[in-house]
Amino acid sequence: MRRFRILLPMDERVVVAGAVLDGGRLLAARRTAPPALAGRWELPGGKVEPGETVPSALVRELREELGVLVEPLERVPGAWPLAPGYVLHVWTARLLSGEPSPLQDHDALRWVTPEDAFSLDWLAPDRPAVSWLTQSMISAPAEEGTP
Repeated sequence: MRRFRILLPMDERVVVAGAVLDGGRLLAARRTAPPALAGRWELPGGKVEPGETVPSALVRELREELGVLVEPLERVPGAWPLAPGYVLHVWTARLLSGEPSPLQDHDALRWVTPEDAFSLDWLAPDRPAVSWLTQSMISAPAEEGTP
């Protein structure tokens, strides 16, 4: 009997973003690059590297980009396409230590409440997650640092 190896299309690569929550507020980051995205707001994060779990990638990315230590809590329902071959997953995260600073890829950070979150010009892939987060925050006010 012959064995055949079935080649499946490679899965999309996950980009993880952190919905950092603290005291009923959500952290937003303003991008500096690429030029098409510069000046728009997003939930900070980055690519999951091969062999890395999504939660550990989130911890690493937020340490590199913002200089903070976070605890990933839960995944926001949904996945949103980015550039071809990439998909965005958003996780809520509790700020454990550090004061967020725009160290990489961002020039400004802002804590927003559910009421003022959409005063920012969010990147399109982030909008559904921000909408879900703000509705969740309104319907079930969080304790300090939790969704």
